[in-house]
Amino acid sequence: MHETAYAKVNLALHVRAREPDGYHRIETVFAFCEDGDLLSVGSADELVLAVTGHFAADLAGEGDNLVLRAARALAAHAGISVGAALGLDKRLPVASGIGGGSADAAAALRLLVRFWELDIDAVALHAIAASLGADVPACLDSRPARGEGRGDVLTPLADDSLSGRRVLLVNPRVPLSTANVFRAWDGIDRGPLDDWRSGRNDLEAPARSLAPEIGAVLDALGDTAFARMSGSGATCFAVVEEADQDRIARRIGFDHPDWWCLETRLR
Repeated sequence: MHETAYAKVNLALHVRAREPDGYHRIETVFAFCEDGDLLSVGSADELVLAVTGHFAADLAGEGDNLVLRAARALAAHAGISVGAALGLDKRLPVASGIGGGSADAAAALRLLVRFWELDIDAVALHAIAASLGADVPACLDSRPARGEGRGDVLTPLADDSLSGRRVLLVNPRVPLSTANVFRAWDGIDRGPLDDWRSGRNDLEAPARSLAPEIGAVLDALGDTAFARMSGSGATCFAVVEEADQDRIARRIGFDHPDWWCLETRLR
């Protein structure tokens, strides 16, 4: 069995406040791409994980992968005593603002529900997802949604104009710590998020202070109709017309061969 860990983009992300517990209250609009990391599963006596793929080496020093944490949480909830041999084909850059570990954990939950043939309701599954991280519930659904609170209070969006739209993802291969980017936020509430098209990403300025390369990526996407940084960076994206997607990707690949670039579509 296989399951895609769909890449996440934040079409807009407004940071409204830093809460006393250190977390931040945000308003965001999530959308998801058709492509991402790939999870697989087979039979095993214990829960084990093998990581392969282009970006596997970037997870080599990770002590406890979120995929295994998700598997253990689901097994504990369902009373599962059998194991599973999980495989993660890491196709997306690590610490890049497009879901990463959260999308992988969510895909593991979806995959293991099928593999273990579990009868689990959506409320319980979302509770498990929320215990793993703020973005995991949105990644579990992998559908357009407005996120509030820490990003885990979700309202589905019925926006048919998003599905099938061409998207270009570009990362300068500079990993960014989400915690460090939020820590660098200036604390100014710049107002609520009404519509993602007129919104902004309040984490762009602090992310650029830590990774100036983000500015070069946005400049490279500058001739597109809609370009923005996703999440806490450093991946940026552009919503483009089909006729322009390959042209822009080829130009970026020629000018910046060391950057990571993915041509995909929104789900």
